[in-house]
Amino acid sequence: MKKSNSILGDQRILFLLAALMAVSMWFYVDRILVGYQVEDAAAHQRPRGNLSDLYPRWLGARELLLHHRNPYSDDIAIEIQKGYYGRALDSNRPNDPKDQQKFVYPVYVVFLLAPLIKFPFHSVQVFFHWLILALTTASVWLWLRALHWRISIWSMASVIALTLGCFPSVQGIKIQQPSMLVAVFMAGAAACAAGGLLALSGILLALATIKPQLAWPMVAWLLFWALSDWGARRKLVFAFTLAMAFLLIGAEFILPGWWGMFADGMRQYHQYAQNQSVLDVLFPWGFAGKILGAIATLACAAALMGLRKAPGNELRFGRATALVMALTVLVVPMYAPYNQVLLLPALLVLARDRILLFSRSQGVRFAYLAGVFALSWQWVAALSLSAGYMFGFKAWALRGWWWPGLATFALPVLVLALMLVDVQFKVGESSRLPRKRTA
Repeated sequence: MKKSNSILGDQRILFLLAALMAVSMWFYVDRILVGYQVEDAAAHQRPRGNLSDLYPRWLGARELLLHHRNPYSDDIAIEIQKGYYGRALDSNRPNDPKDQQKFVYPVYVVFLLAPLIKFPFHSVQVFFHWLILALTTASVWLWLRALHWRISIWSMASVIALTLGCFPSVQGIKIQQPSMLVAVFMAGAAACAAGGLLALSGILLALATIKPQLAWPMVAWLLFWALSDWGARRKLVFAFTLAMAFLLIGAEFILPGWWGMFADGMRQYHQYAQNQSVLDVLFPWGFAGKILGAIATLACAAALMGLRKAPGNELRFGRATALVMALTVLVVPMYAPYNQVLLLPALLVLARDRILLFSRSQGVRFAYLAGVFALSWQWVAALSLSAGYMFGFKAWALRGWWWPGLATFALPVLVLALMLVDVQFKVGESSRLPRKRTA
């Protein structure tokens, strides 16, 4: 009994620490990062409007469904800029943002936004803010289901606090980034596949394609997994195909020829936004980033070949799916920090398998500790800056606004490398392990 009380006490202390880290991150973003951005925008005359990544999609959906206007058109882009930035961008102003904030999603995203188009955008912002908070909280439970890992209530609370209080989540929630919604769709698809709800998994997987550049690795993996045991898993393929057919046909009905407009919009987007993958940023010399991305993809594909027949109720399925999510963060041509919410399942796997990994070589242990440091640094920096700000060192804190992002690009590399090691060690595991309740 004393041991049980001691464990419970330790878990409560860990939760309080996690809550402190989360609060410090929100304080850092609200007071320090935004404070710096406001000062910098004023000094360089950069416009600041609602700065909501939902706004371009919401306005495009409203104009298409209510007024039958083409959301990909230049006139809609100008209206989006007036709301997003506060005014239209001016190419004659060198300090104006380069991102034109055009509508560059598949047009079927309007089906998800249709219930919101008649409300004022401020009300939509508030609703979406709390919706993402709730869904991101639910995604923790969904990923734990997909990974077949049962943890205590206090451990769950700690994971939720750290998930909601990490910089990628805070950024995604603050700017109402639709990637947060896509992350939940993929978590739901994985959990349903692991739980045998294959038709629902296929539908959620189709909905995740509102951001195809983020969804394609997960789509490829789950379809490959389903095709590897057609008799038992064909419902996932059928449901995904029917859901995609509904989305694509519906999109063509409301905006004929949207495919070409979307493709042209994406081409322009990559020109003015100059999006790069994490590897492209880390290795900017020639095609080094793309070559390393191809190598990482091939390494993951080789590992997944040995896991394709794993039933959804085995730990191997969860590891494979977490590996795919980690690869996604590393190779997709979008290095924005909010995309790193997709690392959540891999981080959970690495936390669960920490004893296994520490029993391996010294190099693996060093990589694991480096990963822990890279993950923890954001909270160490945010807490330090927040404390300085509150104790009167505001100018110092504002000058250090960039500190929490120092490990942004190192973390996905370390996580993928550790996941490849973890999968390799456990690739032969075929037994359905008992779902032990652990901390």
